Amino acid sequence: MATKFGLGRGLAELGAARGALPDISVLSPVERVVVRQIPLAQIGANPDQPRKTFTESELSDLAASIREKGVLQPILLRAVSGKSYLYEIVAGERRYRASRMAGLTDIPALVKNLDDTNAMEIALIENVQRENLNPMEESRAYKNLMECCDYELPDVSRLIGKSASYIRNMLRLTSLPDSVQLLVEQGELTASHARTIAVAENPEELAHKIIAGKLSVSETDKLVKNAPRSKKTRNRTQNTMDASTVREIETRVRNALGVPVRLSERRGGAGQLVISFATRTQLQELVEKLTK
Repeated sequence: MATKFGLGRGLAELGAARGALPDISVLSPVERVVVRQIPLAQIGANPDQPRKTFTESELSDLAASIREKGVLQPILLRAVSGKSYLYEIVAGERRYRASRMAGLTDIPALVKNLDDTNAMEIALIENVQRENLNPMEESRAYKNLMECCDYELPDVSRLIGKSASYIRNMLRLTSLPDSVQLLVEQGELTASHARTIAVAENPEELAHKIIAGKLSVSETDKLVKNAPRSKKTRNRTQNTMDASTVREIETRVRNALGVPVRLSERRGGAGQLVISFATRTQLQELVEKLTK
């Protein structure tokens, strides 16, 4: 779902070769998207940006590169109203911040028509795929994809390209107390340690024992086995059906109807079977098949 917009040669090089930077049209299957130079003063940050931490050193390094070579990949914006700025960042806040640090007055950007949900989807997926989030930001991004964008665990696994077990383990971090999550964000507690103690009744106490004793993950695992278990450890993200069963049902329905389908099941057995069609003729054929 997330789209990467690479323009080959850097925009700064194009500008140097051709003078003033022109608008560049990029065609997608449904709309024409134009790369434009947008004043930084007209751009605002995305409040739903999953990445909250931008270190001064990495921004300084990127700013130095931008001063020398320009912004080589446009950021993604959407137009907004009722705010102090005209455009909101969907993807590329790091480039935006570094461009301001580099003294630029404008930045190359793609402006797309996106609603709140689509903007959140792109921001979350783009950040996770770039692998520049800390463990807590990553786990919250997965949680938001599932809760705010109505994705199931197999959906997130396919989108991100990581196993369902990896994502399930990362989601365990969001069940930790805020104080323990902060230790992970600050790098005092590793994600592996934090996932291990997430099932315990007293993760905060165990976290401080791990830090004070400099315990390994295997030592932490032994510590957790001897500690009381939390009553909230039941996995809330597990589908009733496993991924292979879901795929089998999707394949059977797709073969019967001849169109793409997607099945998602929530806890308790409720869910959705989404059937897609490409034309009105195909829709009519589906109606005929389903109402016989």
